[in-house]
Amino acid sequence: MDARVTGVAELPLHRGGVPRWLFRRMVRLANGIVTVIVEEHGTKELLTRLSDPHWFQAFGCVLGFDWHSSGVTTVVTAALKEALNPEEHGLAVCGGKGSTSRKTPLEIAEAGEVFELPEDEVSRLQYASRMAAKVDNAAIQAGYPLYHHAFLLSADGLWAVVQQGMNPRDGTARRYHWLSNRVESFVVEPHAAIVGDAVRSRALDMTARESEGCRRASTDIAKEGPERVARLLRAIRPAHQKSLGEWVKEAGGGYEVKVLRLPRRLNWDALRRVYETQPRNYEELLGVRGIGPATVRGLALISELIYGEAPSWRDPVKYSFAFGGKDGVPHPVDRKAMDQAIKFLEEAIERAKIREKERLNALRRLKRFAPKSV
Repeated sequence: MDARVTGVAELPLHRGGVPRWLFRRMVRLANGIVTVIVEEHGTKELLTRLSDPHWFQAFGCVLGFDWHSSGVTTVVTAALKEALNPEEHGLAVCGGKGSTSRKTPLEIAEAGEVFELPEDEVSRLQYASRMAAKVDNAAIQAGYPLYHHAFLLSADGLWAVVQQGMNPRDGTARRYHWLSNRVESFVVEPHAAIVGDAVRSRALDMTARESEGCRRASTDIAKEGPERVARLLRAIRPAHQKSLGEWVKEAGGGYEVKVLRLPRRLNWDALRRVYETQPRNYEELLGVRGIGPATVRGLALISELIYGEAPSWRDPVKYSFAFGGKDGVPHPVDRKAMDQAIKFLEEAIERAKIREKERLNALRRLKRFAPKSV
């Protein structure tokens, strides 16, 4: 996806679960569509499509789910998990919503056995899963702690991540797309796309390129040990409170205040592990067990207020639909990308081995999803 496309998507949190009768049909239809895509274009192309939010939204609409609901993420990935047979398709979906996400490492290992991947390759995939979750839960702080993590991998070791966080204040969701062959660094703008309900006026983004100095300073500070970090925190607290007052006035309150607040407690055990292991870079620092949002934010504020190495406070959302009703028509920012997604899906639906009624209904839903003429 073109990184120049920017904006947001309305993803309201809808209560309740998908009816079983609908989910069964979604699984059957997903199986027919992805089988054709894998046969015609290969597993790499399917992973690429799933990392494209235009295509992902269209795919969810075709399967019969609301185009703008936050549930499209969890339900579509769950349907794919049931529809994909690793031995048949050469693809597996690991993880899922809530407690299921914690099974991801084990499920990656099980998929690795099916694909006969070497042990070091399985470890690499497990690391990618863990770091993708760590980045979106700690390195980016916009008020959306993760509650869903789906890791898709192919028999040749390619992977994609579709994960989602929820803002507890307003009940809206934000989705993060990753694709392995686009990730040059886990901590420098690694996403294929980020879909959100609104652009926050203040959000901590340690993955932005302009945060490089702050990443280096944070790593160097953490390597000096927890006692040094504690002294620095005490030193900046008065100055931080003064700066916070200025930022609050500028931000206008809300979640933006939280991301600027000096954390009350850091994980000192994790900082001791950092001191003992002496990470070489910010990725290794972030990978240390126990380094979470509060510690990341504390180190970032020390870096800015004492050493002048400011992180990016710009929200990294990169993708947009205009607002639409529950059953309305979305108006995409990039109409060409949407048209391409629709055409690709239409061809897959036409070739899928599904009943004629399902085929016609899927095409009708896709047509409703298409942008209106302007």
